[in-house]
Amino acid sequence: MSEKGLKELRDKLDSIDNELLKLINERMEIVHQVGVLKAHSGGAIYRPEREKAIIDRLDTLNNGKLNRKAIEALFLEIFAISRNIELPENIAFLGPEGSFTHQAAETRFGAMSSYISIGSIKGVFREVSTKKARFGVIPIENSSNGIVSDTINCLSTYNLKIIAEVVLDIHHTLATTCDKVTDIKRIYSKDIAFEQCHSFLENFGLDEVEHIPVESTTKAAKLALNEPNSAAICSHVGAKIYNLPILFENIEDKDNNKTRFFIVSDFENAQSGNDKTSILVKFPNTPGALVDFLLDFKNEGIDLTKIKSHIVEGISIFFIDFNGHKDDENIKRIFNKHKDSIKFLGSYVKEVDDI
Repeated sequence: MSEKGLKELRDKLDSIDNELLKLINERMEIVHQVGVLKAHSGGAIYRPEREKAIIDRLDTLNNGKLNRKAIEALFLEIFAISRNIELPENIAFLGPEGSFTHQAAETRFGAMSSYISIGSIKGVFREVSTKKARFGVIPIENSSNGIVSDTINCLSTYNLKIIAEVVLDIHHTLATTCDKVTDIKRIYSKDIAFEQCHSFLENFGLDEVEHIPVESTTKAAKLALNEPNSAAICSHVGAKIYNLPILFENIEDKDNNKTRFFIVSDFENAQSGNDKTSILVKFPNTPGALVDFLLDFKNEGIDLTKIKSHIVEGISIFFIDFNGHKDDENIKRIFNKHKDSIKFLGSYVKEVDDI
């Protein structure tokens, strides 16, 4: 291609970028006006069902090279910037900075939001309950290790609502200042990360070096940066925070390892047309109570996507996910019939059926 032809294309791109900037600023001006109205009415700033409706509409109109994932990536960041213009709000997450929970939070709230790293799941719930934070982000389950008990306990104790779910593919890296694997004498990471990368460690002879468990993979990266002949199994984000060179990417044994996160707050979502609902159920001590309950779901045509038993303060309860919104007529009938047994946790836009 000639230099003249290349310059013409670049000039066209510059012109489009100028127009994009103008239009985005116009959008943000309207967003500001919406924020003023919501501040007076007390309306929620984060409306996942509204964001989904926008992306659905744009996907329907799309006839260019962007696919749905690209549209989502672009507009979720625009939405996140918009929320900060409407009313900047704190997001508490299970820390530390650079954790997978932090990464999950950023996928919904963007890089401009104000994030608070909290050392425990209970602490995240407490910060949101006392309104020091508007939203909380916590893990609920991992495809390899199951349900997170602390999250179930807090959902049972606190009266916050699940307003969104986020599902992340979990990838680990081996990061180190060493140039060669044979120079590594010790590795820092969380216990669970060592387990998830067992085959890689064995294949490279790293099962023979010292494995030092620490409370977070982010701390592992920090320690490995400052100690010669050390390495860390950590997230890509964790390595990036400390500028720790990555020797190997995606070293986890299973390539389908996923973690599901909940976003909690103090409001409920409207129907989106593609919802999931989560509840906790404590059944009366009568024969067949669980079977009768599940038959009611079958008779109402409601798809159960998860049912897990759990012990809270010595009492057996069930954590249940199913497709639909609490305001759907068939689900209302279930709730009315079993109102003494059900604790409603939230209806939210469905990301996946299960992990």
